[in-house]
Amino acid sequence: MEFAEAVRRRRMIRSYRTDRDVPDICVTTCLELAVRAPSAGHTQGREFLVLRDITSRSQFWAATADDADPDPWLLRMRTAPVLIICLSDKQAYLDRYAEPDKGWTDRDEARWPISYWDVDTGMAALVILLAAQDLGLGACFFGVPGKRWEPLRAAFDIPARLRPVGVVSLGYPAPDHRSPSLRRGRRPLGELVHRERYGEPGPS
Repeated sequence: MEFAEAVRRRRMIRSYRTDRDVPDICVTTCLELAVRAPSAGHTQGREFLVLRDITSRSQFWAATADDADPDPWLLRMRTAPVLIICLSDKQAYLDRYAEPDKGWTDRDEARWPISYWDVDTGMAALVILLAAQDLGLGACFFGVPGKRWEPLRAAFDIPARLRPVGVVSLGYPAPDHRSPSLRRGRRPLGELVHRERYGEPGPS
C-alpha cells in the first residue's frame, strides 16, 4: 500500500474479528517499524509491552477498566486479540542529555519545554497504526486513566520509571460503529495552515 493511501484510509477500529488471530510476523513488523520512529537525541526511550494471550488481556482490562458498568465501546475493544502498551521513559532522556555531546549534566527537567519522552512514544504509536493499516489490520490508540496506572504496573510488573502513554489494540476489523465524532468532519487545510505569519492564509 502506498504511504499516502495508508494515511488516508487509517481510522480507529474498535471492533475485531474473534475468529482470526494476528500472525506473530505482523506484530513483529509493526514493532520493528515503531522503533524507527524519531526520538530526541536518538534516546529511543520508549518500550512496548505486548499482550497476546487471553489471560494477559483479561488482566489488562481488569486493571484498567470498571467491570461494574462496561460501556459498549469497552465491550467492543475487548475483542482485540493483541494489545501493545506504549511506555515512555523520562529518565532515559534526562540521562541522555547529560552525556558529553548534550551537556545538561544537572538533568533538570525544566530544560525541556515539553515532555519529548511522551511525544516520541506517541510518534512510535502512530507508526504502529500506519503499519497495521498497511498490513490489512485494524488498530486503535487509546489511553489508560491516570488512576489506573498503578494497578496496571502491579499487574504486569512495569517499573515505576515507565509511563503508559497509551495502548494500541490490533486485530482484523469486524463490522464497526462509526464514531459519532466523525460528524464533525475534517477542518479544511486553509483553517489549519498559516504562511509566513500566523493569520496569513496557507493553501486552501
